Amino acid sequence: MTRCFSFTASRDWIYRCSFTNAGLRGVASNLSDGTVMHCWVPKIHKPSKPNLLLLHGFGANAMWQYGEHLRHFTPRFNVYVPDLLFFGSSYTSRPERTESFQAQCVMRLMETHGVSSVSLVGISYGGFVGYSMAAQFPDAVEKLVLCCTGVCLEERDMEEGLFKVPNLEEATKILLPQTPEKLRELMRFSFVKPARGVPSFFLTDFIDVMCTDYVTEKRELIESILKGRNLANLPKITQRTLIIWGDQDQIFPLELGYRLKSHIGERAQLVIINNAGHAVNLEKSKEFFKHLKSFLIDPLVPSSFLNYHS
Repeated sequence: MTRCFSFTASRDWIYRCSFTNAGLRGVASNLSDGTVMHCWVPKIHKPSKPNLLLLHGFGANAMWQYGEHLRHFTPRFNVYVPDLLFFGSSYTSRPERTESFQAQCVMRLMETHGVSSVSLVGISYGGFVGYSMAAQFPDAVEKLVLCCTGVCLEERDMEEGLFKVPNLEEATKILLPQTPEKLRELMRFSFVKPARGVPSFFLTDFIDVMCTDYVTEKRELIESILKGRNLANLPKITQRTLIIWGDQDQIFPLELGYRLKSHIGERAQLVIINNAGHAVNLEKSKEFFKHLKSFLIDPLVPSSFLNYHS
């Protein structure tokens, strides 16, 4: 019997409508050199508002990872939510797979839309790209939020047992699930309390819609993250940085959060959310946003407003 209904595709459509209703529109930009990037951009850019760039991690697409928080940001920011290369509708024919190249493409994308400076939120892999943007384009990145971003990992960490998985090949199979069993494993790694009893046909549907495009390229992105990585070679950034971590993160253990705070220094603040895993933005959505609000939004409120309402 042919499946005529896709829960995943329907959910994706709902997110698409919510982004549209929030005042955004999807635009594909040709950056030349074989690179095309899709981005949700404001229907009307307001120069009086600051700009906010939201970078997603591995998983579905940008809409799924920021759908719960978008409505809080659009009244206060010109919000930009791109699909990184090989996610959603973004791709390149170029061979580069580093987060440095991703960062350069995102910067070119922002310039295409006339945006010269942003505050930035990066979740997991998106934080790798965001950190690279902050290092390469310090004048363009004003503030930085890094959520469960293992940018301070080293290649030797895998061999020394920091991670729950034994090797890169197994990590890739979990992060790019192609079977219901591997998707369940990813859920166990990502959440403290993963959903239980999810039927296999739901998981297969999610894989079919979200996990079958650019598998080889995404595998290369993961390999690029780890290969030859050494903390001594990681550039330091000077922007004010908020680091958010789930205390039970099994993909990028909390140790990497402490390393990142130490590496950046006094310009960084580390917030640990209890009883949360790697998908802290979804698992502890309200607490996650509370910290984003304190760091990104509250400083924008005029002191006269605060005094009047105190």
